[in-house]
Amino acid sequence: MQGMIPEDVAKEMEGDPRLSALLADLQEALRSAEDMDSLERVRVAFLGRKGKITSLLQGIRELPAEERRRLGRLGNALKGHLEEELGRRRERLLVEELEESLHRERIDITLPGRHVNFGTRHLLSRIIEEIEDIFVGMGYRVVEGPEVELDYYNFEALNTPDWHPSKSLQDTFYVEVPGGDYEDVLLRTHTSPVQVRVMESTPPPLYVIAPGKAYRHDVPDATHSPMFHQVEGLAVDEGISLGDLKGTLEVFARKMFGEDRRVRFRPHFFPFTEPSAEVDVSCNICGGGGCRVCKGTGWLEILGAGMVDPNVFSYVGYDAEKYSGFAFGMGVERIALLKYGVPDIRFFFDNDLRLLRQY
Repeated sequence: MQGMIPEDVAKEMEGDPRLSALLADLQEALRSAEDMDSLERVRVAFLGRKGKITSLLQGIRELPAEERRRLGRLGNALKGHLEEELGRRRERLLVEELEESLHRERIDITLPGRHVNFGTRHLLSRIIEEIEDIFVGMGYRVVEGPEVELDYYNFEALNTPDWHPSKSLQDTFYVEVPGGDYEDVLLRTHTSPVQVRVMESTPPPLYVIAPGKAYRHDVPDATHSPMFHQVEGLAVDEGISLGDLKGTLEVFARKMFGEDRRVRFRPHFFPFTEPSAEVDVSCNICGGGGCRVCKGTGWLEILGAGMVDPNVFSYVGYDAEKYSGFAFGMGVERIALLKYGVPDIRFFFDNDLRLLRQY
C-alpha cells in the first residue's frame, strides 16, 4: 500500500484507532492477494455492501458534524485509492496470465500444416460455363427445355422424316407412357428441340444457345456415351448469311482454343439445316502439320452447323422470305477432350477424384 495513499492522509489515519486498524487490515489483505480470485475477495471484504469501508461510511451518520466530516473524508479517500489499487493489480494479473497462456499454448510454426481438400467445379460444368460466357458476350441468351421430349419437337418440327434412321429404336430411347403411344415420347437426342420451343413463343430477331443433356442409344467407349452434353445455338434475323455463321464460329473457336487457331468448313448434311457443314479447328498438338491426335490431317472436328432450313420456319410460323438464320451444335465432352487432352470420354463419368484434382 506504500504510495497508494497520500502521506498526510495516511498519517491522519494512523492517529485514529479505527482507521489505523482498518488500514492495517487492508494492507495485509492486499499483500496476500496474488490472483484474480483473492483480489475479488479483498474488494468484497472492504467495498462490498457489508464491507469494512462501506460499514465505516454508513456508521458516521450518528457522529457529531465535525467528526462526521473528518471520517467521511478519510473513508472516501481510502475507498478511492483502494479502487485504483485493485484496478492496477487486475491489469497486471491479466497481463501475466496472458503471457503465461501464450508461453503455454504457443504454436510451433515449423510443423507442417494440415492439408485441406477443396472441392472444384467439374470440368464439364466449367466448359459449359465458358461456352455460355463466350456467346453471352456476343449477345446471345441462354435457354433451357425438357429432357423428356415429344417426337414432334425432337424430330418432326426439325424437318426429320419418319424414315430417318435416327428415329429407330436402335438410336433413340423412347419412353412408354401408360395409355399412350410410346413412340411419341422420348429422351431428347439433342438440345435442338429447345430452339423450336423458343421460336414458337418468341418472334425474331432471336439469338439463343441451349445447353443441356442429350441421350442416344450408344455403346460406351472412348468417344461415345449414352448420356452426354450439348450446346446448340440459333440465330434468326433479317439478312443473316453463311458468312455470319462462319464469323461467329471463328470467334468462338479462337476464344475457346486460342487466338492462333484456324477454322474450316466441310460440306455435310443435317435434316434441319441447308446448306450444312462440319466445322474443324486446327490441331493444337501439331499446329496443323499432322500428328496422331488429328490422324495426320492437321484438323480436329468440333461441331456441326448450317443455315436453318426454311421448312423448320414453317413449323413455327416464321416468314422464310423475310428471315434467315443459322444453327450450330457441339458436344461438350468433345470440346473438353480436344482442349484438355482427356483421352477417354468415360473419365468424365467415372467419379475418379484424380480427374477432378487434375483439372
